[in-house]
Amino acid sequence: MGIPALGITFLPAFAPEQLREVATAAEGAGLDELWLWEDCFRHGGLVTASSALAWTDDIKVGVGLLPVPLRNVGVTAMELASLHRLFPGRVIAGIGHGVQHWMGQVGVKAASPMTLLGEYDSVLRDLLAGEEVTFDGEYLHIDAVKLNWPPEGRVPLLVGGEGPRSLGFAARRGDGVLLTAGLGEDEVAAACDLIRAEAADVGRTMPPVVVPLITAIGPDAAERVAAEVVRWGKSDRDDVGVSGDAETIAATIARLAEMGVTSVAIQPTEDEPDLPGLCRFLGERVRPILSGSARSGR
Repeated sequence: MGIPALGITFLPAFAPEQLREVATAAEGAGLDELWLWEDCFRHGGLVTASSALAWTDDIKVGVGLLPVPLRNVGVTAMELASLHRLFPGRVIAGIGHGVQHWMGQVGVKAASPMTLLGEYDSVLRDLLAGEEVTFDGEYLHIDAVKLNWPPEGRVPLLVGGEGPRSLGFAARRGDGVLLTAGLGEDEVAAACDLIRAEAADVGRTMPPVVVPLITAIGPDAAERVAAEVVRWGKSDRDDVGVSGDAETIAATIARLAEMGVTSVAIQPTEDEPDLPGLCRFLGERVRPILSGSARSGR
């Protein structure tokens, strides 16, 4: 079992002005990744990503995910290209359907989300590769568009999904798969099995898999995780999230790694009282246990 990348999620429930302290704390704690969400109508994913990248030196910053109905593909290509040139090797971006209710609220809900995702994925990849793109699809219409400043080298693009069709698409086309938050362990295992099978069907190895993990520490950790699980509509499940000491959290992460997860984005509860402290706990207490387990072959 390899050691999965260990990251922290900065939820849209947290005020944007808290981001700088959390980003620097995450990097200072030696975490691999800082994950951001573009949730309507809270944080803009690429604005917060560019800020976090500028405030730090080495930590990778991921956006999971950019909703394709909400964003013009040309603008997304320009912004991602700029970020990759400004901060090479540190940007992780994912695209996906977005929450359909929110897409409806702003008048961009697609009748066929899968068709839109397929067109968007194809056009965005070609633009980021520096190609001139002309495309006339059901949703996207592009006429001789070419980036003046494309990224240097190939840009990995992750795809997020929840249902079987979306996960299958992500497995076949994505450079990684973003799983939705609030999944139980058996749901993660089933998703990884599906991703593995879909990738094999097109002759690919299983792509990297990123999963958020609801986590809390401290004397009231179990109660806080239970309340968070209810917020995610999973009150009838007992395998969603983890609370407790470093050993318990590390054991949960290790189980996810055995399923095929390659990156665990620790997701604090919305009432987390000390985000920088949680970053330090993960880096100083949890990571050494994971490293020791990998060395021992457990």
